[in-house]
Amino acid sequence: MAEPAVFLVHGLGGTQYDLGSMHKRLKNAGFVTHSLTLPGHGTKPEDLVGVKAEDWLEAVRAKYREIVGQHEVLHLMGMCMGSLLAVETAKREKHAKGRLVALAPPVYIDGWATPWYRGLRPALYHVPGLPARMKVEEEDPYGIKNEQLRAIVKAKFERGENFHYGWVPLACIREVDRLRAMVMKDLKRIACRTLVIHARHDELTSLRSAHYLVEHIDAGGKRAGQARMVVLEDSYHMVCVDNDREIVASRVLEFFEANAAGSLGMSDGDPKMSREEMERLLEGARDDLGKGDFAALFDRGIPDVAWFQPGANRTSGIYRGRKGLARLQGWAGKGVRFVAFGAPAFNANMAVVPATLQCAGLSSSGVIALAMRQGKLLEARWFPDDAAVENAHFGGEPVPDGPTPAEREFEAAAARSKQLRKAPDNETLLALYSLYKQGSVGDAVGGRPGVMDVVGRAKFDAWSARRGMGRDEAMREYVALVGKLAEAEGAKAA
Repeated sequence: MAEPAVFLVHGLGGTQYDLGSMHKRLKNAGFVTHSLTLPGHGTKPEDLVGVKAEDWLEAVRAKYREIVGQHEVLHLMGMCMGSLLAVETAKREKHAKGRLVALAPPVYIDGWATPWYRGLRPALYHVPGLPARMKVEEEDPYGIKNEQLRAIVKAKFERGENFHYGWVPLACIREVDRLRAMVMKDLKRIACRTLVIHARHDELTSLRSAHYLVEHIDAGGKRAGQARMVVLEDSYHMVCVDNDREIVASRVLEFFEANAAGSLGMSDGDPKMSREEMERLLEGARDDLGKGDFAALFDRGIPDVAWFQPGANRTSGIYRGRKGLARLQGWAGKGVRFVAFGAPAFNANMAVVPATLQCAGLSSSGVIALAMRQGKLLEARWFPDDAAVENAHFGGEPVPDGPTPAEREFEAAAARSKQLRKAPDNETLLALYSLYKQGSVGDAVGGRPGVMDVVGRAKFDAWSARRGMGRDEAMREYVALVGKLAEAEGAKAA
């Protein structure tokens, strides 16, 4: 792919959402983002028992090897334990296709909120059965200095919401300690430029961690400038969501040589396109909108292209990427199209054109604003002259942006499938693969692999056979199949 990419690795007990809005900020700046759910995560804390540091590391390295050939530029970024995994992956894979960002890396667990008896952990590891039974609870301040946000997080924990594990087994901390020991060795082998972002008042890990990484990646000054550090003054450990989150986003984008304005859904004003190229892209977008073909419109965009539908009704919201398109087609596919296009106006990377939205008797005039860059749509925004007209026509309440309960259950099942002790038979594996792809992406895309690629061809055919199946149905069937497999293993174990 021509688009640069970023591989993001989440922290202990968390998910890809640990990195706050970084996925969206990076996508809006023109990056493709990749992530994974680490072994033992996304289900329940008990599943971390028995998971080794090597399991986490191999999962990250396997994902890295899967995607590194897909992009000319691939950056690595991790949060907390994820930053340790990103560092070790960069070291072992001799990463040189991009840069490395370590957010709040816990090389040392010595922050101001760690108890005085933290040094006794190694002794506890040797007490028979204790590491698997002893719970290490998430406690106030939950890595967050912002009091309002901390109160929200505390309430979520008290309600038992499954957004982050409320505790991890001591055995898991033992594996983090083993990972820390791996990371501290041979840091001079890291070949890429590195940025370490760390809060001065991190309650989990002190600035000593950041200094250690920078000093050893720089090889004691022999490679001065290979690594650098940004110190935050108004955050605790969860730097991507705390008070300094905007500083984190801007420093990361700057380090990746992207403009910070792009992270806000805007661009730097330079479309990297000629006027003629912008006019051709606009003409194609108008044809798509005139047919009500939002799938074709999204195909003209970056992977995270977004449609912004204003108002206070069931259609209102931000529809981003493949999942957003599926939601958008749920209502816009029922006769919505745009007509009566006026003369466009161009300003920097923006094209603004008058139009009228039509749908089952509704005729709502307004303007469409399209942001473009390097031959792709970044986003499309509809601005009706009178939003109240659309509110009255469509009715209902806006659908919240973000993963739905069904999507969260789907991703939890995907994580659970990786915990199966025995690989299913080939037919079941193909069913799992095809349902997951249909539920996460939609209908099969790309060409059919050649006859020499037997496995790839079988997977593509299985996915193609699901064509036309709705994402919700595919997600339900996937969750049910994983549950059936896990239940069968449990019955055998009993």
